[in-house]
Amino acid sequence: MENSFEDLITTYIENRVGISEHFLSAELANNLKQNLHNLNDNSQLSAAGIGNSEKLSYDGAIRSDSIYWLDKKHNNAFENEFFAQMEAFILYLNESCYAGITGYEFHYSLYEKGDFYLKHLDQFKNNPSRKYSIISYLNSDWQESHGGELLIHQDNNNQKISPTQGKTVFFKSDELVHEVLVTQNTRMSITGWLKSDR
Repeated sequence: MENSFEDLITTYIENRVGISEHFLSAELANNLKQNLHNLNDNSQLSAAGIGNSEKLSYDGAIRSDSIYWLDKKHNNAFENEFFAQMEAFILYLNESCYAGITGYEFHYSLYEKGDFYLKHLDQFKNNPSRKYSIISYLNSDWQESHGGELLIHQDNNNQKISPTQGKTVFFKSDELVHEVLVTQNTRMSITGWLKSDR
């Protein structure tokens, strides 16, 4: 597990975008994906908004995915396993990089064919607690023709990242403008933020 943690940190230091190709095991990714399918089948996902609770709006011309917030109160075995892995990564990050992370939040994200999310930053202007964005993908057999890449905008070095199963991406929430390109296939992930109120 520490190898995947080190992959995220090393590639982040090199390029401001950390990537671990196999951060989630195939078994955990499949179980989380099945959870997401079940939630969707039971109409438990909600339209994703823009902004936070102090200033939340909905605009399908900017963002068209659906989400479901993870919570330890759900006591789902596979989500708890995911939380345990993220907590281990936070401990590793704090000890090795003095990141000062004190909390986190995550949600499932489901993009159906034709869905997208236009350019944005993840940190709110009225709340700087989100320090790092971290996205874990749940898409097996993803093809280039499916689209749906994460496009991260950097000076003279835009990076297009395919949302393949098990891959996790990690970057500063207040630094990099990014977007989700139009997907031609159902696209699933767990998206979240490592937070600090310091």
